[in-house]
Amino acid sequence: MSDDKNPNSKVFDFSSTKKTNGSSLEWKKYSKIGTFIILFVVLLITALLNVFIVKEGEYRVVRQFGEVVKIIESPGLHTKIPFIQSVTTLPKYQMTYDVSEAEINTRDKKRIIIDNYSVWRITDPKNMISNAGTMINAESRMEEFIYSVVRTELGQLDYDEIINDEKSSRGSLNDRVTERVNELLTQESFGIEVVDVRMKQTDLPTENEQSVFTRMISERESTAQEYLSTGDANKNRIEAQTDREVREMLAVANAEADAIRAEGEAEAAKLYNDSFSKDPEFYEIYRTLESYKTTIDDKTMIILPADSPYASLLSGALE
Repeated sequence: MSDDKNPNSKVFDFSSTKKTNGSSLEWKKYSKIGTFIILFVVLLITALLNVFIVKEGEYRVVRQFGEVVKIIESPGLHTKIPFIQSVTTLPKYQMTYDVSEAEINTRDKKRIIIDNYSVWRITDPKNMISNAGTMINAESRMEEFIYSVVRTELGQLDYDEIINDEKSSRGSLNDRVTERVNELLTQESFGIEVVDVRMKQTDLPTENEQSVFTRMISERESTAQEYLSTGDANKNRIEAQTDREVREMLAVANAEADAIRAEGEAEAAKLYNDSFSKDPEFYEIYRTLESYKTTIDDKTMIILPADSPYASLLSGALE
């Protein structure tokens, strides 16, 4: 009906109502999709935040309300309960700890400063957390044990034995210290193990250095003098032994020479006797001539009677 004909009548536009209802339905549809997407993203983030990876060389400690409920050692992907459990990491590999320098007294009452380092690792994370609490506390307790054991071991050695490699037993000292420290750590159940303890260096306190160096120089000089004295004694002993052996060899040689000479002279005398016995007159002449060798030289003046055999021989006359 028209408004002109009936002013009291009302006209309803259903097309506009239809448009409004369609927009409302469409908005509800998109809001549901958006809510679903947001919920999905939240759930995905929550899931990702509660999934963790365990790598090689590490422990993963799962705590629930502060209490350790699980320790995971094997590498891989693992999960935890959201908002209730938390995860922390502890190293499984070996670590190096530089022990603080400390001053100790040796058996001969010398003061020295030692500097050590240790190689250690966590063997039982649960005991380590229960009894030490943190790695810092575990290292602190380990340092106390190392200092105590090193002080005891070096207190049984003289200063020279510690600094002198030829006299020192430091090769086995490191092993003894390592073994003893591990015994103490095991007794306290700290869940850690010392792989090795090494002494980096030993120093003297500044006020003692000069006196120790002076004493060391004196000892070295005394040792050098002892070596020289021993060398001289050995030299004299060797020379005396050599002289005695030379004298013995010469005596034996002279005795053999005298025996050979006597044997030769005896043989010669026998040959002379055999030869001269065949012509006694020739022997007399030969003996006379031989005597001239010793009685006459270029300064000899001989006065002989005219009828002397010497004179006859010198004048060339032969009977």
